[in-house]
Amino acid sequence: MDITNPSPYFLAVLFFIVAFTYSSVGLAGGSSYTALMAIFGFNTLAIPMISLSLNLFVASIGSFNFIRNKHGKIKLIMPFLISSMPMAYLGGALRLPKAIFYWILLISLIFVAIRIYFWQNTKIKLNIDHKGKIFISLLAGSVLGFVAGIVGIGGGIYLVPLIIILGLGTEKEAAACGVIFIGLNSFAGLLSRYQYNSIDLTNYIPLIIAVIAGGIFGSFMGSSKFSPKVMEKILGGVIIAAIFFLTKKIITL
Repeated sequence: MDITNPSPYFLAVLFFIVAFTYSSVGLAGGSSYTALMAIFGFNTLAIPMISLSLNLFVASIGSFNFIRNKHGKIKLIMPFLISSMPMAYLGGALRLPKAIFYWILLISLIFVAIRIYFWQNTKIKLNIDHKGKIFISLLAGSVLGFVAGIVGIGGGIYLVPLIIILGLGTEKEAAACGVIFIGLNSFAGLLSRYQYNSIDLTNYIPLIIAVIAGGIFGSFMGSSKFSPKVMEKILGGVIIAAIFFLTKKIITL
Protein backbone atom coordinates (compact mmCIF):
# COMPACT_ATOMS: atom_id res chain seq x y z
CA MET A 1 0.00 0.00 0.00
CA ASP A 2 1.28 3.47 -0.95
CA ILE A 3 1.80 5.35 2.31
CA THR A 4 0.84 8.64 0.60
CA ASN A 5 -2.37 7.20 -0.88
CA PRO A 6 -3.90 4.77 1.66
CA SER A 7 -7.25 3.06 1.24
CA PRO A 8 -10.03 5.06 2.96
CA TYR A 9 -11.30 1.82 4.50
CA PHE A 10 -7.88 1.02 5.94
CA LEU A 11 -7.74 4.50 7.48
CA ALA A 12 -11.29 4.11 8.80
CA VAL A 13 -10.29 0.92 10.66
CA LEU A 14 -7.26 2.65 12.18
CA PHE A 15 -9.34 5.64 13.25
CA PHE A 16 -12.01 3.37 14.77
CA ILE A 17 -9.34 1.68 16.93
CA VAL A 18 -7.97 5.07 18.00
CA ALA A 19 -11.43 6.44 18.87
CA PHE A 20 -12.41 3.31 20.81
CA THR A 21 -9.22 3.16 22.85
CA TYR A 22 -8.85 6.84 23.64
CA SER A 23 -12.52 7.49 24.38
CA SER A 24 -12.44 4.67 26.94
CA VAL A 25 -10.00 6.71 29.07
CA GLY A 26 -11.63 10.12 28.60
CA LEU A 27 -9.67 11.18 25.52
CA ALA A 28 -10.68 11.78 21.90
CA GLY A 29 -7.58 10.58 20.04
CA GLY A 30 -6.59 13.87 18.43
CA SER A 31 -2.88 13.18 18.86
CA SER A 32 -3.15 9.87 17.02
CA TYR A 33 -5.51 11.21 14.30
CA THR A 34 -3.03 14.01 13.67
CA ALA A 35 -0.11 11.58 13.72
CA LEU A 36 -1.77 9.23 11.23
CA MET A 37 -2.66 12.04 8.85
CA ALA A 38 0.90 13.37 9.02
CA ILE A 39 2.26 9.89 8.26
CA PHE A 40 -0.07 9.49 5.26
CA GLY A 41 0.74 12.91 3.83
CA PHE A 42 -2.49 14.84 4.39
CA ASN A 43 -2.47 18.55 3.53
CA THR A 44 -1.32 20.64 6.50
CA LEU A 45 -4.37 22.90 6.18
CA ALA A 46 -6.69 19.88 6.31
CA ILE A 47 -5.04 18.07 9.26
CA PRO A 48 -6.16 20.35 12.14
CA MET A 49 -9.71 20.79 10.83
CA ILE A 50 -10.22 17.05 10.33
CA SER A 51 -8.67 16.24 13.70
CA LEU A 52 -10.75 18.88 15.51
CA SER A 53 -13.90 17.57 13.81
CA LEU A 54 -13.14 13.99 14.83
CA ASN A 55 -12.28 15.18 18.34
CA LEU A 56 -15.62 16.96 18.58
CA PHE A 57 -17.61 13.88 17.53
CA VAL A 58 -15.83 11.52 19.91
CA ALA A 59 -15.75 14.00 22.80
CA SER A 60 -19.47 14.78 22.46
CA ILE A 61 -20.31 11.09 22.74
CA GLY A 62 -17.84 10.60 25.58
CA SER A 63 -19.13 13.63 27.48
CA PHE A 64 -22.66 12.24 27.34
CA ASN A 65 -21.59 8.85 28.67
CA PHE A 66 -19.36 10.18 31.46
CA ILE A 67 -21.92 12.81 32.54
CA ARG A 68 -24.69 10.21 32.41
CA ASN A 69 -22.66 8.16 34.88
CA LYS A 70 -22.29 11.26 37.13
CA HIS A 71 -18.54 11.75 36.67
CA GLY A 72 -18.62 15.26 35.17
CA LYS A 73 -17.88 18.17 37.55
CA ILE A 74 -18.45 21.70 36.23
CA LYS A 75 -16.43 23.37 39.01
CA LEU A 76 -13.49 21.13 38.20
CA ILE A 77 -13.33 21.84 34.47
CA MET A 78 -14.35 25.53 34.46
CA PRO A 79 -10.92 27.14 35.23
CA PHE A 80 -9.35 25.20 32.36
CA LEU A 81 -12.12 26.22 29.94
CA ILE A 82 -12.00 29.92 30.80
CA SER A 83 -8.51 30.27 29.36
CA SER A 84 -8.47 27.44 26.81
CA MET A 85 -11.47 28.23 24.61
CA PRO A 86 -10.39 31.76 23.58
CA MET A 87 -6.90 30.44 22.87
CA ALA A 88 -8.31 27.53 20.81
CA TYR A 89 -10.25 30.07 18.74
CA LEU A 90 -7.09 32.15 18.26
CA GLY A 91 -5.06 29.09 17.25
CA GLY A 92 -7.71 28.06 14.74
CA ALA A 93 -7.55 31.47 13.06
CA LEU A 94 -3.85 31.09 12.28
CA ARG A 95 -2.75 29.83 8.86
CA LEU A 96 0.85 28.87 9.36
CA PRO A 97 3.46 28.05 6.70
CA LYS A 98 3.96 24.32 6.26
CA ALA A 99 7.40 24.32 7.94
CA ILE A 100 6.17 26.11 11.06
CA PHE A 101 3.08 23.90 11.25
CA TYR A 102 5.25 20.78 11.09
CA TRP A 103 7.58 22.11 13.78
CA ILE A 104 4.69 22.86 16.17
CA LEU A 105 3.15 19.47 15.41
CA LEU A 106 6.49 17.70 15.90
CA ILE A 107 7.10 19.33 19.28
CA SER A 108 3.51 18.54 20.33
CA LEU A 109 3.90 14.88 19.37
CA ILE A 110 7.22 14.59 21.21
CA PHE A 111 5.48 15.81 24.37
CA VAL A 112 2.63 13.35 23.76
CA ALA A 113 5.13 10.49 23.47
CA ILE A 114 6.82 11.60 26.71
CA ARG A 115 3.42 11.74 28.39
CA ILE A 116 2.46 8.23 27.19
CA TYR A 117 5.71 6.43 27.98
CA PHE A 118 7.26 8.35 30.86
CA TRP A 119 4.47 10.21 32.69
CA GLN A 120 2.31 7.35 33.88
CA ASN A 121 2.62 7.84 37.63
CA THR A 122 -0.40 9.90 38.68
CA LYS A 123 -0.16 8.78 42.30
CA ILE A 124 2.06 11.78 43.05
CA LYS A 125 0.08 14.64 44.54
CA LEU A 126 1.39 18.22 44.55
CA ASN A 127 0.85 20.19 47.76
CA ILE A 128 -0.42 23.47 46.26
CA ASP A 129 -2.96 25.89 47.72
CA HIS A 130 -6.23 26.79 46.00
CA LYS A 131 -4.84 29.92 44.29
CA GLY A 132 -1.87 27.95 42.97
CA LYS A 133 -4.17 25.29 41.50
CA ILE A 134 -6.29 27.96 39.81
CA PHE A 135 -3.18 29.58 38.32
CA ILE A 136 -1.89 26.24 37.00
CA SER A 137 -5.35 25.43 35.61
CA LEU A 138 -5.56 28.75 33.74
CA LEU A 139 -2.00 28.47 32.40
CA ALA A 140 -2.41 24.85 31.29
CA GLY A 141 -5.78 25.63 29.72
CA SER A 142 -4.38 28.49 27.63
CA VAL A 143 -1.44 26.45 26.31
CA LEU A 144 -3.49 23.34 25.54
CA GLY A 145 -6.27 25.38 23.93
CA PHE A 146 -3.82 27.20 21.66
CA VAL A 147 -2.19 23.95 20.52
CA ALA A 148 -5.63 22.41 19.95
CA GLY A 149 -6.61 25.25 17.61
CA ILE A 150 -3.37 25.08 15.64
CA VAL A 151 -2.75 21.35 15.14
CA GLY A 152 -5.92 19.61 16.39
CA ILE A 153 -4.47 17.88 19.46
CA GLY A 154 -7.21 18.26 22.07
CA GLY A 155 -4.95 18.33 25.13
CA GLY A 156 -6.89 15.84 27.21
CA ILE A 157 -3.90 13.49 27.24
CA TYR A 158 -2.15 16.05 29.48
CA LEU A 159 -5.19 17.34 31.33
CA VAL A 160 -6.38 14.02 32.75
CA PRO A 161 -3.17 13.19 34.70
CA LEU A 162 -2.73 16.86 35.67
CA ILE A 163 -6.12 16.89 37.40
CA ILE A 164 -5.18 13.76 39.35
CA ILE A 165 -1.71 15.04 40.29
CA LEU A 166 -3.19 18.35 41.50
CA GLY A 167 -5.62 16.33 43.63
CA LEU A 168 -8.62 17.96 41.98
CA GLY A 169 -10.60 14.80 41.26
CA THR A 170 -10.75 11.02 40.88
CA GLU A 171 -9.65 9.14 37.76
CA LYS A 172 -13.23 8.95 36.47
CA GLU A 173 -13.83 12.65 37.18
CA ALA A 174 -10.55 13.52 35.46
CA ALA A 175 -11.54 11.42 32.44
CA ALA A 176 -14.92 13.15 32.28
CA CYS A 177 -13.28 16.59 32.49
CA GLY A 178 -10.76 15.57 29.85
CA VAL A 179 -13.38 14.63 27.31
CA ILE A 180 -15.50 17.74 28.02
CA PHE A 181 -12.39 19.91 27.70
CA ILE A 182 -11.50 18.31 24.35
CA GLY A 183 -15.03 18.72 23.00
CA LEU A 184 -15.44 22.39 23.87
CA ASN A 185 -11.96 23.37 22.71
CA SER A 186 -12.41 21.43 19.49
CA PHE A 187 -15.65 23.34 18.96
CA ALA A 188 -13.90 26.69 19.54
CA GLY A 189 -11.05 25.77 17.20
CA LEU A 190 -13.46 24.52 14.53
CA LEU A 191 -15.59 27.64 14.76
CA SER A 192 -12.51 29.71 14.03
CA ARG A 193 -11.35 27.46 11.20
CA TYR A 194 -14.76 27.56 9.51
CA GLN A 195 -14.37 31.34 9.44
CA TYR A 196 -10.72 31.59 8.42
CA ASN A 197 -9.30 28.24 7.19
CA SER A 198 -12.26 26.14 6.07
CA ILE A 199 -12.04 22.96 3.96
CA ASP A 200 -14.67 20.56 2.57
CA LEU A 201 -15.12 17.68 5.03
CA THR A 202 -17.40 15.56 2.81
CA ASN A 203 -14.40 13.61 1.51
CA TYR A 204 -13.70 12.40 5.04
CA ILE A 205 -17.12 10.95 5.91
CA PRO A 206 -15.75 7.36 6.30
CA LEU A 207 -13.36 8.62 8.97
CA ILE A 208 -16.15 10.50 10.74
CA ILE A 209 -18.39 7.41 10.77
CA ALA A 210 -15.50 5.27 12.07
CA VAL A 211 -14.70 7.58 15.00
CA ILE A 212 -18.37 8.00 15.92
CA ALA A 213 -18.71 4.21 16.18
CA GLY A 214 -15.43 3.90 18.09
CA GLY A 215 -16.37 6.77 20.40
CA ILE A 216 -19.74 5.24 21.26
CA PHE A 217 -18.34 1.84 22.19
CA GLY A 218 -15.16 3.11 23.83
CA SER A 219 -16.72 5.78 26.04
CA PHE A 220 -19.49 3.41 27.13
CA MET A 221 -16.97 0.78 28.17
CA GLY A 222 -14.64 3.33 29.79
CA SER A 223 -17.34 5.14 31.76
CA SER A 224 -18.90 1.96 33.13
CA LYS A 225 -16.57 -1.02 32.60
CA PHE A 226 -12.84 -0.63 32.15
CA SER A 227 -9.85 1.65 31.47
CA PRO A 228 -7.38 0.11 28.92
CA LYS A 229 -4.23 2.11 29.68
CA VAL A 230 -1.97 -0.48 28.04
CA MET A 231 -3.56 0.31 24.64
CA GLU A 232 -2.54 3.94 25.08
CA LYS A 233 1.11 2.85 25.08
CA ILE A 234 0.58 0.72 21.97
CA LEU A 235 -0.95 3.68 20.16
CA GLY A 236 2.06 5.66 21.31
CA GLY A 237 3.89 3.73 18.60
CA VAL A 238 1.85 5.66 16.05
CA ILE A 239 3.08 8.89 17.62
CA ILE A 240 6.72 7.74 17.45
CA ALA A 241 6.29 6.77 13.78
CA ALA A 242 4.80 10.20 13.09
CA ILE A 243 7.74 11.88 14.83
CA PHE A 244 10.09 9.96 12.54
CA PHE A 245 8.21 10.84 9.34
CA LEU A 246 7.71 14.47 10.35
CA THR A 247 11.42 14.82 11.09
CA LYS A 248 12.16 13.53 7.58
CA LYS A 249 9.65 16.00 6.09
CA ILE A 250 11.18 18.92 7.99
CA ILE A 251 14.71 17.96 6.90
CA THR A 252 13.68 17.85 3.23
CA LEU A 253 11.66 21.10 3.23
